[in-house]
Amino acid sequence: MADNMLCSDFKDFGGNILAVPFSGTIKHGLKPGMKITIMGIIRKNADNVRVSLTCGSSSTADVALLLEACFQAGTLSRSAMLAGSWSPSELAIPYFPLTPEQPFRLDISCEHQRFKVVVDRQFICDFSHKVLSLSRVNTLKISGNLNITKIS
Repeated sequence: MADNMLCSDFKDFGGNILAVPFSGTIKHGLKPGMKITIMGIIRKNADNVRVSLTCGSSSTADVALLLEACFQAGTLSRSAMLAGSWSPSELAIPYFPLTPEQPFRLDISCEHQRFKVVVDRQFICDFSHKVLSLSRVNTLKISGNLNITKIS
């Protein structure tokens, strides 16, 4: 994703860590061809990490993608919420890609029919769009046991 697509004051961190939980606006919403890159380090004794793409910052906003890594279970679930109802979680992955105390790079690519999730340059999973008007998806939220070093 181009740097100017995220509207916040986090273009260049200069090695600083971003506060978690994090919420940032995606200028003009998502569209096919955009990519969000999150770099950071998983904390020691991590329980979970959550990344969501939502239609606004409200706690009741539709969620186009909730990506949740659960370290104890070794799962990376994907789901969406429309009008207050969650879709069934998708769990299939070739391996669990995150390790406590290790840096990571997470890329979420928005394609015409799906989100594609890549960790450390390895394809992990995809998730078909449930929110069909991608321009409504205008907020990135990150929470859990991690330190964020870069978002672009």
